[in-house]
Amino acid sequence: MKKIFLLFIIHCSLFINANASTLNLSISSNPSRLNPILASDSASSEISSWLFNGLFKYDTQGKITTDLASSYSFKTNTHLIIHLRKDVLWHDNVKFTAHDVLFTFNMINNPNIYTSISSNYKNVQEVKVLDDYTLEIIYSKPYFKALEIWMVGMLPKHILENEQDLMKSSFNKNPIGTGSYKLKTFKPSSDIELIANEDYFEGKPKINRLLYKFLPDPTTSFLMLKQNSLDLGGLTPLQLDRQIDESFKKEYKIIEQPSFAYTYLGFNLTHEKFKDIRVREALNLAIDRQELVDILFFGHAKVCTGPFLPGSFAFNKNILAPIQDLDKAKALLLEAGYDEKNSFSFEVVTNTGNDIRINAAEILQFQLAKIGVNMKIRVMEWQAFLNTVVHPRHFEAVILGWSLALMPDAYPIWHSQSNKKGAFNFVGYHNKEVDGLIEKASTTVDLDELESLYQEIFAKITNDIPYLFLYIPSSITAVNTKIKNIQPAIIGITHNQKDWIKE
Repeated sequence: MKKIFLLFIIHCSLFINANASTLNLSISSNPSRLNPILASDSASSEISSWLFNGLFKYDTQGKITTDLASSYSFKTNTHLIIHLRKDVLWHDNVKFTAHDVLFTFNMINNPNIYTSISSNYKNVQEVKVLDDYTLEIIYSKPYFKALEIWMVGMLPKHILENEQDLMKSSFNKNPIGTGSYKLKTFKPSSDIELIANEDYFEGKPKINRLLYKFLPDPTTSFLMLKQNSLDLGGLTPLQLDRQIDESFKKEYKIIEQPSFAYTYLGFNLTHEKFKDIRVREALNLAIDRQELVDILFFGHAKVCTGPFLPGSFAFNKNILAPIQDLDKAKALLLEAGYDEKNSFSFEVVTNTGNDIRINAAEILQFQLAKIGVNMKIRVMEWQAFLNTVVHPRHFEAVILGWSLALMPDAYPIWHSQSNKKGAFNFVGYHNKEVDGLIEKASTTVDLDELESLYQEIFAKITNDIPYLFLYIPSSITAVNTKIKNIQPAIIGITHNQKDWIKE
């Protein structure tokens, strides 16, 4: 009897320890490719961030610091020397070297690989391997993102150098990285399990396991959070203000920070309906952004006025959101040839798994009806939305969000050359003046001049109305009070996850 009781105690102890060593998270959509140079959706990027490292990263103040690099120096404005750490292993225990960096660079620039980040490297003239742990990078001209571009996760040469087609490689579902966690299990529409990297160069994470529960329905995710089945989860303003009680607040710490993201309604500018700027201006004047924010966020968001966020050097405070003017909006539509007999109509497409975007579409539909516009709404599963609507440009308008880095870069979205397969200028925006300003800014290392150029870019893009810029949501996160050592920072709350302890 004592033996059975002892076994029972051991079993319970193991169960408690296993639970304490697991961080329970959720994910609402399927990652497409767990490959840092191909991760173009948020789900892929989130999982990949645990598995891979770049040469550099941001510190808690938003300043650049080393990651896989140990040190660096600029010999001139166009000549960079990077020294690598010598204690980094890939997940299969092969040493990470400078040859992996050169290989990653070559993959990004391979014309047969469709990656949205290739434009970041257009000013890199040459990457030289001086020895196993030293790189020499020569730029064709000074580049304001000379260090930032090397924050991308590195790829293992020894695994991929003979790969015939990286786009279809099994590596994208079974990756080997250098990160603090390794992939254990990953199947589409199923849970994703990561386990701590025992040999991580900054020390093994104190939490042994990350379990991402696949929860495409945000209602289910919130329910599991209320049941204390998740350790970390986002809250909507409605949930924060109306749907949690005092017991929830005892179980979870609420952390609210401005997000580095905005939501927009993007027009297909190649479509006949939206080539006339009078139509876009009419829609811009017909909507009430503040009403949108008040209804959707209960004060936990801001009106978005343009392509770069408040707090960044690129933000132009002189550009204000247009005030709703229904009479002027109707007059513009009439000028463009639309009236009661020939009303303007269009379809907007957005994705499942994001109720706020869907609700935003419904509010916009109601607002636009006031000027006689019929906006139809179509909602699709995320991957189907990307693969059949966004990437092939089969849409009239879309509602999407965009996340910005601490160093915003206008090229991937707003330069004419980014209007191509795999790139992010999928609305077809073209403006030669903006192209010139972006190109000039990319060679500017003087921060005051860079600020001036980007604020001019902000103004010109906003005046062209390629998007209806809508809102900037707050980031609201509930964290299990059993998780210790959390240190919120401008770069988020998981930056020091390696040091978290779950009691």
